[in-house]
Amino acid sequence: MSLSELSEPTIAAIATPPGPGGIGVIRMSGDLSLGILKRVFVPKNVEKMFVSHHLSYGDVVDPETGQMVDEVLAVYMAAPATYTREDVVEIHCHGSFLILQQVLSLLISRGATLASPGEFTKRAFLNGRIDLTRAEAVMELLDATTSAKLDMARNQLGGGLYDQIMAIRQQLLVCRGIIEVAIDFPDEDAEILDGEKMIGDIRHNVIAPLEDLIRSARRGQVFREGVSVVILGRPNVGKSSLLNGLLREERAIVTSVPGTTRDTIEEIIDIRGLPVRIVDTAGIREHAGKVEEIGINRAKAKLAQADFVLFLIDGPGGISAEELELRKLVQGKPVLFAVNKIDVMDYEPADFAEFCGKSPQFGISAKLHLGIEALENGLYSLVTSGDDWDPGHGVVPNVRHRLSLEKGLEAAQRVTLGLGQGLSADLLAVDLQDVLDGLGDIIGETTTEDVLDVIFEQFCLGK
Repeated sequence: MSLSELSEPTIAAIATPPGPGGIGVIRMSGDLSLGILKRVFVPKNVEKMFVSHHLSYGDVVDPETGQMVDEVLAVYMAAPATYTREDVVEIHCHGSFLILQQVLSLLISRGATLASPGEFTKRAFLNGRIDLTRAEAVMELLDATTSAKLDMARNQLGGGLYDQIMAIRQQLLVCRGIIEVAIDFPDEDAEILDGEKMIGDIRHNVIAPLEDLIRSARRGQVFREGVSVVILGRPNVGKSSLLNGLLREERAIVTSVPGTTRDTIEEIIDIRGLPVRIVDTAGIREHAGKVEEIGINRAKAKLAQADFVLFLIDGPGGISAEELELRKLVQGKPVLFAVNKIDVMDYEPADFAEFCGKSPQFGISAKLHLGIEALENGLYSLVTSGDDWDPGHGVVPNVRHRLSLEKGLEAAQRVTLGLGQGLSADLLAVDLQDVLDGLGDIIGETTTEDVLDVIFEQFCLGK
């Protein structure tokens, strides 16, 4: 039964970001959408007004005062060929937030209800237009900050994950059908249920694809969530210059005075689609001033939280006692070393090999931005463990999906184990249903209302 048959309220919201702009869009969805539009919209061409999926030019007018609120384009889209599979109206106004608020207030006063975050997409899901993986992809598409995240969202929106889940479910449904027949005819279950064949089918068509999806999810997690990298080094080694080089802009103040950076500076950079939060810290040294000491303490706190460390060395100065002390702070952390100021020295990697150990090292000039691209590639390889896997080509489940996939994988392994042990069809059916339930959670077939609320409340208003 659709939402309209349940007389769900007609919802309305501003669908464009806040702030001035050329155009601002207000969206409505529900049975009352067209009726509300007719009350507030006066078209310039009466003969062509309100033709489904055709824009109409006219004015939004306050019915009570007769005052024109804005000159707009309005479009009515008849169900079910809409985003929500309900009647949908969009009003394209001038991009003044005040105008948009006035138009939205008119719609609400005429019977619309202010939409909750993500409610339009939630209705699209509940009305069967999209599955839950595609609904989540909409949110990821809007939140994408790197090219890789955008590609992952597009792939999921196009049904990449849904198609793979459905292929696995189809194999499970075949197995369940055989097991149910065996349950109905217990005296003949040995003839009906070919255990070895079903074990092979499940391993090949269920377990192997599930393992591939879980691996993809774990690889893709860093591309979704990003990593934090702290630039570490003693004062005046060039950390702020390196930050500026990585950002391709003058973000941090650079001077020849040691201890210039008194606080941490954080920026996000995109390295081949990988979101990296770079943290420039105060140089860590003994006998610092009171204010500088606060910055050093913050640097140490950021270092403890960091996923990776970019250790910057003053090349001409060589390895000093300060570097040796700093080296102790990064024990157990993945580290990449950068030897700075190669423009004023004869850089030989062997000179720093003992200090760097097995960790990668790169020669750079932070001031002249030399070697920055090679350093970025080295950082990318360090984060991805040298894996050339491309998150933009293939299915990349999110954390929620991964947990359900792992649950399904464990249940599938129990099915094969039970088949090998000759367990009864009744017990096999329970584990088989657990696999189906785990996959059903991903596409939304068995997802609880609480989980749905958590998913959709992360959306912005108007989507």
